Amino acid sequence: MNKRTLAIIAGIGYWIIFFAAIFANFMMLERLKQEPELLVGYEPGLVRVGILAFMVTVVFDVVVAWALYVLFKDHPLSLPSMLFRMMHAAIMAVAIFALPLALKLNTSEAILHQVDVFNTIWLIGLFFFGFHLMLLGRILGRPRLIAIFLVIAGIMYAVDTCAHFLLPNYAEHADLFLALVAVPSIFGEMALAVWLLVKGGKALTN
Repeated sequence: MNKRTLAIIAGIGYWIIFFAAIFANFMMLERLKQEPELLVGYEPGLVRVGILAFMVTVVFDVVVAWALYVLFKDHPLSLPSMLFRMMHAAIMAVAIFALPLALKLNTSEAILHQVDVFNTIWLIGLFFFGFHLMLLGRILGRPRLIAIFLVIAGIMYAVDTCAHFLLPNYAEHADLFLALVAVPSIFGEMALAVWLLVKGGKALTN
């Protein structure tokens, strides 16, 4: 498989992850937090589809990790970068187990407990994902601006996870941490996804 094909696979995988994650997070999970009993009692189908969307993100995390590894296999950091993303995918898969159990519950407190379990395990996975992004930025090198955003996003993911566990008043700074993670991540990863589809692999085939 040539490098251009691998770049396209990684780029398509990234976009599938983006859309699946947006649906799972904002169409299902956020509503589940706000209206747990209503959603589980009257719209369980939406919860199930959201769970499936999270599962899709795990599958394509593995696909993207593999494609990027083979694409940049000559770089010494490619293997550890792939392993960190694989660790994130594995931990995310474990986290998803908490959500189907919520469908069997009938009180807001019990449902939200399962959501908290999911979020906590996922948060741990994002710590490893942060290291993947840091290494990926170093591997990519150019376009330099994308590489810089990826490294910054990776650092922010790791810092945010640590802050969750180390700061007793994290909730007071949650919006700030969210912005510090979201801005470089959105710019870096979305720009990378576009670059992979448009130019990825072309400069690497010489």
